[in-house]
Amino acid sequence: MTSETLDPAMVQAFNKNLIEEFRANGGKVGGQFANADLLLLTTTGAKSGQPRISPLAYFRIDGKLLIVGSFGGSDVNPAWVHNLRANPRAHIEVGTDAYDVVAHELSPQERDEFYPKLTALVPVFGEYQAKTSRVIPVFELQRA
Repeated sequence: MTSETLDPAMVQAFNKNLIEEFRANGGKVGGQFANADLLLLTTTGAKSGQPRISPLAYFRIDGKLLIVGSFGGSDVNPAWVHNLRANPRAHIEVGTDAYDVVAHELSPQERDEFYPKLTALVPVFGEYQAKTSRVIPVFELQRA
């Protein structure tokens, strides 16, 4: 999805279908994410306290499991970023494995170290950062 199509209802429907496909196929999906490493991140809603599931690409760099709050280069963070900042305890599903994690938002120095490595793997993250004035956050997920 591009930032031009980030209508909340569309994102919700897209994610719902992706989550169902992920769970039905042991963590594998087709379409534009066929070769991507995806996980399902379950956060606790910062306001609602309810579980919120987000399908996300993840990256393993220097032994760290990283997720990126790019939201297609939108000028706002995805909701899961707000949720993790309010409550860093979360749950992930990776393939057929599922476990609890604690999220650590990379400091500006850590982010500056890892963002070029991310853009080397997935150049579109450089384009997303160029489209927005916000600093796109990066989180490390550590097994709880």
